[in-house]
Amino acid sequence: MSKTDVSGLSQLGNTVEAPTAPETAILEKVPNGNAGTDYVVRFTAPEFTSLCPMTGQPDFAHIVLDYIPGDWLVESKSLKLFLFAFRNHGAFHEDCSVYIAKRLVELLEPKWLRIGAYWYPRGGIPIDVFWQTDEPPKGVWLPEQGVATYRGRG
Repeated sequence: MSKTDVSGLSQLGNTVEAPTAPETAILEKVPNGNAGTDYVVRFTAPEFTSLCPMTGQPDFAHIVLDYIPGDWLVESKSLKLFLFAFRNHGAFHEDCSVYIAKRLVELLEPKWLRIGAYWYPRGGIPIDVFWQTDEPPKGVWLPEQGVATYRGRG
């Protein structure tokens, strides 16, 4: 096992200001020390927040990101700051969800990526958003995301 090259990182280990918008948030990557081996990386953000673009009211989601890395891994502090940047950003659920996935695909060029965004209801209905780059490669252990469909009291 070799030491991970962190020389290109600007946020990890440093005090940084939280980004004010997802478009300006800096996502960083590190070399994948296991490039050539297919495995799944999962990030779960159980308290994701954005704003309704019409009312300015907060919207909440449980987001699960799964990806099979190629040459790069996302640096987790930069991912946390990126997701935090949505707290004061007005966008519909679908836009937030797919934008997150596409930014990661652009940065990492993973072998495969999917997002499951399980939004809590406002106005009576939950809106869940699912997107993936393609079918996952065969032979990779890919656990279910494990988030139950919203049932309310029923």
